[in-house]
Amino acid sequence: MTQPVNVAITGGIGTGKSEMLKAFERQGAAVISSDEIVHELLREDAHIKQEITERFGNSVLDEFDEINRSAIASIVFSDSAQLAWLEELLHPVVSVAYLRWRELLSELDDPPSVCVTEVPLLYETGSDQYFDFVVAVTASPEVRLSRSLAPDAGIREKRFLPEEEKLARADFRFINDGSVEDLDSFVKEIFEDIVQKRPGCSEG
Repeated sequence: MTQPVNVAITGGIGTGKSEMLKAFERQGAAVISSDEIVHELLREDAHIKQEITERFGNSVLDEFDEINRSAIASIVFSDSAQLAWLEELLHPVVSVAYLRWRELLSELDDPPSVCVTEVPLLYETGSDQYFDFVVAVTASPEVRLSRSLAPDAGIREKRFLPEEEKLARADFRFINDGSVEDLDSFVKEIFEDIVQKRPGCSEG
Protein backbone atom coordinates (compact mmCIF):
# COMPACT_ATOMS: atom_id res chain seq x y z
CA MET A 1 0.00 0.00 0.00
CA THR A 2 1.40 3.39 -1.01
CA GLN A 3 1.28 5.91 1.80
CA PRO A 4 0.59 9.60 1.19
CA VAL A 5 3.43 11.97 1.92
CA ASN A 6 2.59 13.83 5.14
CA VAL A 7 3.17 17.58 5.02
CA ALA A 8 2.67 20.18 7.73
CA ILE A 9 2.13 23.90 7.21
CA THR A 10 3.16 26.13 10.09
CA GLY A 11 3.79 29.81 10.73
CA GLY A 12 2.77 32.77 12.82
CA ILE A 13 -0.53 34.61 12.96
CA GLY A 14 -1.48 36.50 9.81
CA THR A 15 1.07 34.77 7.59
CA GLY A 16 -1.49 33.05 5.37
CA LYS A 17 -1.33 29.42 6.50
CA SER A 18 -4.97 28.81 5.56
CA GLU A 19 -4.41 30.25 2.08
CA MET A 20 -1.44 27.95 1.60
CA LEU A 21 -3.58 25.01 2.68
CA LYS A 22 -6.10 25.96 -0.04
CA ALA A 23 -3.26 26.16 -2.56
CA PHE A 24 -2.23 22.60 -1.72
CA GLU A 25 -5.84 21.51 -2.13
CA ARG A 26 -5.89 23.08 -5.59
CA GLN A 27 -2.92 20.86 -6.44
CA GLY A 28 -4.89 17.76 -5.45
CA ALA A 29 -3.68 17.21 -1.89
CA ALA A 30 -5.99 16.06 0.87
CA VAL A 31 -6.04 18.83 3.46
CA ILE A 32 -7.17 19.44 7.02
CA SER A 33 -6.71 22.29 9.45
CA SER A 34 -6.13 22.12 13.18
CA ASP A 35 -8.75 24.84 13.59
CA GLU A 36 -11.34 22.63 11.86
CA ILE A 37 -10.50 19.81 14.23
CA VAL A 38 -10.79 22.10 17.26
CA HIS A 39 -14.22 23.30 16.11
CA GLU A 40 -15.37 19.70 15.79
CA LEU A 41 -13.99 18.75 19.20
CA LEU A 42 -15.76 21.66 20.87
CA ARG A 43 -19.02 20.56 19.26
CA GLU A 44 -18.81 16.80 19.73
CA ASP A 45 -16.27 15.71 22.37
CA ALA A 46 -18.02 15.21 25.73
CA HIS A 47 -14.75 15.01 27.67
CA ILE A 48 -13.50 18.31 26.23
CA LYS A 49 -16.82 19.95 27.04
CA GLN A 50 -16.69 18.68 30.62
CA GLU A 51 -13.12 19.88 31.14
CA ILE A 52 -13.92 23.31 29.76
CA THR A 53 -17.08 23.82 31.79
CA GLU A 54 -15.35 22.66 34.97
CA ARG A 55 -12.61 25.20 34.30
CA PHE A 56 -14.66 28.17 33.05
CA GLY A 57 -18.18 27.46 34.28
CA ASN A 58 -21.46 27.02 32.44
CA SER A 59 -21.37 30.62 31.23
CA VAL A 60 -19.33 29.38 28.25
CA LEU A 61 -22.32 27.35 27.03
CA ASP A 62 -24.85 28.78 24.60
CA GLU A 63 -28.66 28.41 24.62
CA PHE A 64 -28.30 24.98 23.05
CA ASP A 65 -25.94 23.82 25.82
CA GLU A 66 -23.01 23.78 23.41
CA ILE A 67 -19.61 25.40 23.79
CA ASN A 68 -19.71 29.06 22.80
CA ARG A 69 -16.34 29.76 21.17
CA SER A 70 -16.77 33.52 21.52
CA ALA A 71 -17.30 33.16 25.27
CA ILE A 72 -14.12 31.08 25.55
CA ALA A 73 -12.20 33.61 23.45
CA SER A 74 -13.30 36.45 25.74
CA ILE A 75 -11.67 34.58 28.63
CA VAL A 76 -8.45 33.37 27.08
CA PHE A 77 -7.49 36.35 24.89
CA SER A 78 -6.83 38.40 28.03
CA ASP A 79 -5.26 35.67 30.15
CA SER A 80 -2.17 33.83 28.94
CA ALA A 81 -2.44 31.21 31.71
CA GLN A 82 -5.98 30.30 30.67
CA LEU A 83 -4.92 30.16 27.01
CA ALA A 84 -2.00 27.87 27.89
CA TRP A 85 -4.34 25.55 29.81
CA LEU A 86 -6.78 25.39 26.88
CA GLU A 87 -4.03 24.66 24.38
CA GLU A 88 -2.58 21.91 26.59
CA LEU A 89 -6.05 20.35 26.78
CA LEU A 90 -6.70 20.50 23.04
CA HIS A 91 -3.37 19.86 21.33
CA PRO A 92 -2.93 16.16 22.22
CA VAL A 93 -6.49 15.40 21.10
CA VAL A 94 -6.01 17.39 17.90
CA SER A 95 -2.87 15.38 17.13
CA VAL A 96 -4.74 12.10 17.59
CA ALA A 97 -7.48 13.37 15.27
CA TYR A 98 -5.25 14.30 12.35
CA LEU A 99 -3.18 11.12 12.72
CA ARG A 100 -6.40 9.11 12.52
CA TRP A 101 -7.49 11.13 9.46
CA ARG A 102 -4.23 10.21 7.79
CA GLU A 103 -4.72 6.53 8.59
CA LEU A 104 -8.15 6.62 6.96
CA LEU A 105 -6.69 8.26 3.86
CA SER A 106 -4.03 5.57 3.54
CA GLU A 107 -6.71 2.87 3.66
CA LEU A 108 -8.48 4.23 0.58
CA ASP A 109 -8.30 2.22 -2.64
CA ASP A 110 -6.74 5.25 -4.30
CA PRO A 111 -5.09 7.32 -1.54
CA PRO A 112 -3.93 10.87 -2.29
CA SER A 113 -0.25 11.30 -3.08
CA VAL A 114 0.05 14.08 -0.50
CA CYS A 115 -1.90 15.02 2.62
CA VAL A 116 -1.39 18.37 4.29
CA THR A 117 -2.22 19.53 7.81
CA GLU A 118 -2.12 23.11 9.05
CA VAL A 119 -0.50 23.07 12.51
CA PRO A 120 0.27 26.54 13.92
CA LEU A 121 2.10 25.25 17.03
CA LEU A 122 3.91 22.45 15.21
CA TYR A 123 7.38 22.83 16.70
CA GLU A 124 6.14 24.16 20.01
CA THR A 125 4.23 20.92 20.68
CA GLY A 126 6.81 18.56 19.16
CA SER A 127 4.36 17.53 16.44
CA ASP A 128 6.91 17.91 13.66
CA GLN A 129 7.96 14.30 14.37
CA TYR A 130 4.73 13.13 12.72
CA PHE A 131 5.45 14.68 9.32
CA ASP A 132 7.68 13.93 6.34
CA PHE A 133 8.02 17.58 5.33
CA VAL A 134 7.32 20.96 6.92
CA VAL A 135 6.47 24.14 5.05
CA ALA A 136 6.93 27.35 7.05
CA VAL A 137 5.10 30.42 5.82
CA THR A 138 5.90 33.96 6.91
CA ALA A 139 5.05 37.50 5.84
CA SER A 140 6.28 41.01 6.49
CA PRO A 141 4.95 42.77 9.61
CA GLU A 142 3.05 45.25 7.45
CA VAL A 143 1.26 42.52 5.52
CA ARG A 144 0.45 40.57 8.66
CA LEU A 145 -1.03 43.66 10.30
CA SER A 146 -3.16 44.31 7.23
CA ARG A 147 -4.79 40.89 7.58
CA SER A 148 -7.63 40.16 9.95
CA LEU A 149 -6.26 39.07 13.31
CA ALA A 150 -8.07 37.45 16.20
CA PRO A 151 -8.45 39.48 19.41
CA ASP A 152 -6.16 37.05 21.23
CA ALA A 153 -3.43 37.33 18.58
CA GLY A 154 -0.97 39.14 20.85
CA ILE A 155 -1.17 36.54 23.60
CA ARG A 156 -1.15 33.64 21.16
CA GLU A 157 1.90 34.99 19.37
CA LYS A 158 3.90 34.77 22.61
CA ARG A 159 3.41 30.99 22.50
CA PHE A 160 5.15 30.75 19.12
CA LEU A 161 8.82 30.07 18.54
CA PRO A 162 10.73 32.95 16.94
CA GLU A 163 9.99 33.16 13.23
CA GLU A 164 13.65 32.70 12.33
CA GLU A 165 13.79 29.37 14.15
CA LYS A 166 10.70 28.02 12.40
CA LEU A 167 12.06 29.02 9.02
CA ALA A 168 15.45 27.45 9.76
CA ARG A 169 13.92 24.14 10.84
CA ALA A 170 11.43 23.82 7.96
CA ASP A 171 12.08 21.91 4.73
CA PHE A 172 10.45 24.62 2.61
CA ARG A 173 9.92 28.34 3.29
CA PHE A 174 7.71 30.96 1.70
CA ILE A 175 7.37 34.71 2.24
CA ASN A 176 3.67 35.27 1.64
CA ASP A 177 3.69 38.95 0.71
CA GLY A 178 2.56 38.60 -2.90
CA SER A 179 -0.44 37.43 -4.86
CA VAL A 180 -2.42 34.20 -4.79
CA GLU A 181 -0.75 33.40 -8.09
CA ASP A 182 2.67 33.67 -6.43
CA LEU A 183 1.50 31.32 -3.70
CA ASP A 184 0.07 28.83 -6.19
CA SER A 185 3.31 28.87 -8.19
CA PHE A 186 5.38 28.11 -5.09
CA VAL A 187 3.07 25.33 -3.94
CA LYS A 188 2.96 23.77 -7.41
CA GLU A 189 6.76 23.66 -7.51
CA ILE A 190 7.26 22.05 -4.11
CA PHE A 191 4.25 19.76 -4.60
CA GLU A 192 5.95 18.17 -7.58
CA ASP A 193 9.16 17.80 -5.56
CA ILE A 194 7.27 16.21 -2.65
CA VAL A 195 5.41 13.75 -4.90
CA GLN A 196 8.72 12.55 -6.33
CA LYS A 197 9.78 11.65 -2.80
CA ARG A 198 6.59 9.67 -2.13
CA PRO A 199 7.33 6.10 -0.95
CA GLY A 200 6.87 3.70 -3.83
CA CYS A 201 7.58 6.32 -6.49
CA SER A 202 10.75 6.39 -8.55
CA GLU A 203 12.24 9.35 -10.37
CA GLY A 204 12.35 9.42 -14.14
